[in-house]
Amino acid sequence: MHEPTLIVEKKSRFLAYSKRVTNEGEAMGFIAEISREHKKAKHVVYAYVLESTERCSDAGEPRGTAGPGLVAAIKRRGLVGIAVVVVRYFGGILLGKGGLLRAYGKAAGRSLDELLSNR
Repeated sequence: MHEPTLIVEKKSRFLAYSKRVTNEGEAMGFIAEISREHKKAKHVVYAYVLESTERCSDAGEPRGTAGPGLVAAIKRRGLVGIAVVVVRYFGGILLGKGGLLRAYGKAAGRSLDELLSNR
């Protein structure tokens, strides 16, 4: 696994990880591994896109503000067989729905770009 991609938005830290996966078991194992590493994080959001399956979670963020941004970042790059996990450490300032969607999508996109550049 490569180092996480870090972005900071209004004092919240977003750490993004991405990995190639071949099935749901691998994707869920990767998500569990990141969750264990970041037990104190407020939110551990994830998404994965496989050949016939697509899943995402907002992980306690307002509905539709986190997971869908990760799926969009994966699809925008035309990728399949990819899992992305973004960990948020809340900085005390609310970002709003649009701000959350942008921050999660931005973190996921940068992580995916780093993964792709390290082929």
